[in-house]
Amino acid sequence: MQKIINNTQTIINASKSNAVSTSDRGLNYGDGFFTTAKIANGQVEYWHHHKARLAECAKRLAFPELDFISLEQHLHNQVNQKQTGVLKILVTRGEGGRGYGLPSECNLTIIVSVLEYPAHYHSLAEHGISLEISPIKLAAQPLLAGLKTLNRLEQVLIKNAMQTQNCDDVLVLDYNNHVIEASAANIVAIKNGKLFTPKLNECGIKGVYLQALCDKLTVEFKHITVNDLTEANAVFICNSLMHAVPVKRIQQQSFNVAHSNTLLTQLIAKEAEC
Repeated sequence: MQKIINNTQTIINASKSNAVSTSDRGLNYGDGFFTTAKIANGQVEYWHHHKARLAECAKRLAFPELDFISLEQHLHNQVNQKQTGVLKILVTRGEGGRGYGLPSECNLTIIVSVLEYPAHYHSLAEHGISLEISPIKLAAQPLLAGLKTLNRLEQVLIKNAMQTQNCDDVLVLDYNNHVIEASAANIVAIKNGKLFTPKLNECGIKGVYLQALCDKLTVEFKHITVNDLTEANAVFICNSLMHAVPVKRIQQQSFNVAHSNTLLTQLIAKEAEC
């Protein structure tokens, strides 16, 4: 059984409620995962990638398979009249189990939220984004690497530290000083006509927009230092809400935003011709 909650109701086999139990494993242990998507013209952008992310999270975290037929019908009802917005789907294992031990039977809780689209994303895309280096580093955990789980305390600390930094966002490193991601986005860069992005085999999240970009372009995943980025011809942060946003500054190194956008457009056009 899975329980679907939106802003006004919970659907449990046609019964309605609006409460999440205090015994829910998502609340108590962070036992769950989520995805956040852009709504455009009544559709969920890159839905097949978001669906694949949810399925992968469920499989790797030993959740039962999601009932996508019911979920997709529910999502259609929520977004089909929405011109623009943000959709968040959050899945927990529900109640049960003894301590950390898994319950013998899972009754999943799925929380669906439809939110307003952040207005400042348009300005960032037009003018570019400035980055500093976060003092908070990501710990390695290969079993969770790439997944968007509910355990986001590192990101909370990163956002809190950003309040004292003069920037729009930050580069987040691991304990080997490899660049992993921004506070809530992936990093991609162009050098000598080739696109590259950090390896995410030990930590970090492989975002939906990055997945979509890999469908269009050849993207190399490799260990990256801050110097690798400052020496690149163009750098972008990207996620499913803002798409690819050019970086205008990393610490003292500046980039030409218009030139960066041109390089990415040329790469996509060249790949389309092949």
